[in-house]
Amino acid sequence: MARMASGAAGGFMEMKREIEAFVNAQVEKLLQKMNLPSREEIDTLHEMLAKARMEQEEIKKRLAALEGSAHSGDKKTK
Repeated sequence: MARMASGAAGGFMEMKREIEAFVNAQVEKLLQKMNLPSREEIDTLHEMLAKARMEQEEIKKRLAALEGSAHSGDKKTK
């Protein structure tokens, strides 16, 4: 009886592994069909966005400085 129970447990474990492999394969197919970006592509995009934000902040500072000097120049000419 114990051998039969042990054999059944082993059979269930094998069936579990097969089901997991099947589900993993199906999920993988689904993800490929969805054409999702890779992790590397997302990381690259984050880096590009961070650089663009830094450049934007620098441009804003330079514009504010230029506007400030233009306004102070206007006051001198009046």
